[in-house]
Amino acid sequence: MKGHNMKTMRRDPDMLEEYDFSKGVQGKYAKRYREGTNVVVIDPDVARVFPDHESVNQALRSLAEIIKRQKGRS
Repeated sequence: MKGHNMKTMRRDPDMLEEYDFSKGVQGKYAKRYREGTNVVVIDPDVARVFPDHESVNQALRSLAEIIKRQKGRS
C-alpha cells in the first residue's frame, strides 16, 4: 500500500465505507515481518480443525517427527 493515500483507497471497490482505520497504526508489525515471518493461509476446513497457531504448530511438529522416523528406517 506504499504510496497510497486515503483518497486513493476510497476509490478502491474493495474498501467499504464502514472500514475505519482512524485508530490504525502504520507499520505496527513491520519489525516482526523484517525479522522473518512465514504467513501460511489454510483452507477453511483445516482451520475448523486447527483453530489457532499453537494447534497448527503442534500438529506440524508431530508430523515432522513421524517423517524423521520414517526417513531413518529407509
